[in-house]
Amino acid sequence: MITNLINENLICLNLQATTKEDVFIELIDVLHAQGRVSDKQQFLADIHAREELGNTGFEDGVALPHAKSAAVCEPAVAIGISRSGIEYGAEDGLPSKLFFMIASPDGGANHHIEVLAELSSKLIEDGFIDAFMQAKNEKDALGLLLEKSEVADTPVADKGLLIGVTGCPAGVAHTYLAAEALEKGAAELGFEIKVETNGSIGVKNSPTAEEIARAEAIIVSCDKQVDMARFAGKRVIKTGVKAPIKDAKGVINQALAAPAYQVSGDDKPAETESKASQARSDLYRYLMNGVSHMIPFVVTGGLLIALALAIGGEPSAGGMQIPEGSMWNQVLNVGVVAFTLMIPILAGYIAYAIADRPALAPGLIGGWIANNGSFYGAEAGTGFIGAIVAGLLVGYFVKFIVNINYHKFIQPLVPIMIAPITGSLFIAGMFIFVIGAPIASLMDGLTAMLTNMSSGNVILLGIVLGGMAGFDMGGPFNKVAFLFSVGMIASGQTQFMGAMACAIPVAPLGMALATVIGRKFNIFEESEIEAGKASGAMGLVGISEGAIPFAAQDPMSVIPANVLGSMVAAVMAFSFGITNSVAHGGPVVALLGAMNKPVLALACMAAGAIVTALVAVTLKKMRQAKAQAATA
Repeated sequence: MITNLINENLICLNLQATTKEDVFIELIDVLHAQGRVSDKQQFLADIHAREELGNTGFEDGVALPHAKSAAVCEPAVAIGISRSGIEYGAEDGLPSKLFFMIASPDGGANHHIEVLAELSSKLIEDGFIDAFMQAKNEKDALGLLLEKSEVADTPVADKGLLIGVTGCPAGVAHTYLAAEALEKGAAELGFEIKVETNGSIGVKNSPTAEEIARAEAIIVSCDKQVDMARFAGKRVIKTGVKAPIKDAKGVINQALAAPAYQVSGDDKPAETESKASQARSDLYRYLMNGVSHMIPFVVTGGLLIALALAIGGEPSAGGMQIPEGSMWNQVLNVGVVAFTLMIPILAGYIAYAIADRPALAPGLIGGWIANNGSFYGAEAGTGFIGAIVAGLLVGYFVKFIVNINYHKFIQPLVPIMIAPITGSLFIAGMFIFVIGAPIASLMDGLTAMLTNMSSGNVILLGIVLGGMAGFDMGGPFNKVAFLFSVGMIASGQTQFMGAMACAIPVAPLGMALATVIGRKFNIFEESEIEAGKASGAMGLVGISEGAIPFAAQDPMSVIPANVLGSMVAAVMAFSFGITNSVAHGGPVVALLGAMNKPVLALACMAAGAIVTALVAVTLKKMRQAKAQAATA
C-alpha cells in the first residue's frame, strides 16, 4: 500500500517549521503542490479535528498526523524531517523530528489505517529511524522506506509457550505495537506466544485456562487494569505498554526469571459469588454509572426550571407560564436543555459501562430516540425506563460487535466507526420498528381506558390516575395521565387535573423526605442524599423527574413507593373535590391560587409524600437486610 502513496517529491528532509502548526502547514503545502490536496484550509481543519481526538506524537521523535478529508484528491503520505525538532506534545516529552502526514480521501478506503499499520512495522525495526534521519537525499530516504526487511532465520518455537497481555488506556497504537513487538521477540527467542490485547475495542485473543497452565511465563505490558488472579502461580512480569516496544526480548527474559506470582487480596476472584449474584452486581454497576452521570443534569435542569417557575411563573389555562422575553424565560430554557439531555445521558453511560467508549455514541442516540415519541408515532417518549432498556441493549450489542475477531487493518476502525454506526442503527431500528409501535398502542389504549373510567367510581379512577402519575415520571404512563387530565380541563371537568396536580409532586417530595429519614439507616449513598435536596426543590414546583435518579438506581424499591404515594394523593384529592384549572401540579400551583382548596391540596400532597417516603425506606431496608443475609 505505501508504495502507491509516496514518491520523492513528497519527502522534505529539511523542514523550516518551528512549531507544530508550521509542520502541518508545510507538509500540506507539499501535498498541495503534488496535486494530492485541493483545499489546504479544509485539510488543515480536518488534521486539527483528528488531533483533538488524541495527540499523534509518539516516542523516539516520530509523529503521525493523519486525516480523512473531502479535500484529498488522491491518497498520499508526505514525510518531513525537522533537524532541530519541535514541541509536538509527544508522550515521552521529547521534541518530534520525523513526521509522516497521511492524507486519505473522505468516503474512500481507509488508507491511513493501512499505512499506519505498515509504518508501525517499519518503526519497530532496529535502526530504521536513525537510518532514515541520516538519509542524504530524498531518493535514499524513499529507498529505506520501501526496502523489504530481510527475513532472518527464525528459531524453531520449541522452548514453550508464553502469554502476553498488552493494553493502553486510549487508542490502539501502543496496544498493537506492543503485541507485534512481543510476537517478534518471542519468535526470535524460540518461543510460541499468544498475546491478549486490551485495546479500545475490548479484550481480544484471551488465553484459555489450559494455555495459561502450560505457559512458561506471563508478560503483562499494560497501562490499564487486567484480571491478574488467573495468573496465580505462574512466572509473571508487569510493565508498561511501551516496554516491549523498546526491548521485547529483554522483557521476555525478565519474565522467564521472575518469581511465581502470588494473588493479593484485591486480585482474588469471588469464588463464593454465584453467577446470578454476579449478574445482579454487574447490572447494578451499569445502572449506577448511568445514574451518577445523569444526576448533574437532573439537578441543574430541575433547579433552574424550579427557580424560573417559582419566581417568574404565572398560572394560566395552558399551565404555568413565564412572560416571553423575560430573564426567567431564558433561565427556563437553559433548564430545559439540561432536562432534555438527562435521559440520553442515562442511556449513554449505561451502555458505556458495559462496552466502554464504542458504546457511548449509540447509547446517547438510543436514549434520545427512546425519549422522543415522534420517532415511533407516540405522543410521548418512554422516559427513564426506555433509557435503561436502550442503554442495556446498546451495551450488550456493541460488546458483541467489538468481540468479533477482525483483521488487524480493520480493528482500529471498530471503536470509532463500525461499533458506533452499527450500534446506532440497531437501537434506532429496535425503537422505531419493534419497541415503538407497542408503546404508541399502549398510550392509545390507556387514554381510552381513562376516558371510559371518567364517569365511574372516583376512588378507582384516583387509584389508576395516581398510579400512572407515579410510575414512570415523564414516561408514557405519566404522560397519558397528564394529557388526559389536561384534555378534561377543556370540557370543564377540572377535578381530574386537581388529582393529577396533587399526585405529580409526590415522587420527588417523597424521595427527598426518604433521604432524610434514611440517613440513620445508612440506606442511601452520599450522591443520593445530595440528589434528594434537589428533588425536594423540584417537587415544590411540580417537576416529577426529580425522583428519576432514585427510581433508575433502585426501581424495585422506589417505583412501588412512588405509585402508592401518588395513589393516596390522587384518591384524597378526588374525595375532597379538589380542582385545578391550569396544566401543572405541585405546591406552587396551590399557593398561586389555581386550585380551589389550596390547604387541602397541600395536605393531599404531604400525605402522599409521607407514604412514598415510608414505603421506600421500608423496602430499601428489607432489600438491604436480604443482601446482607445472602453474603453472611
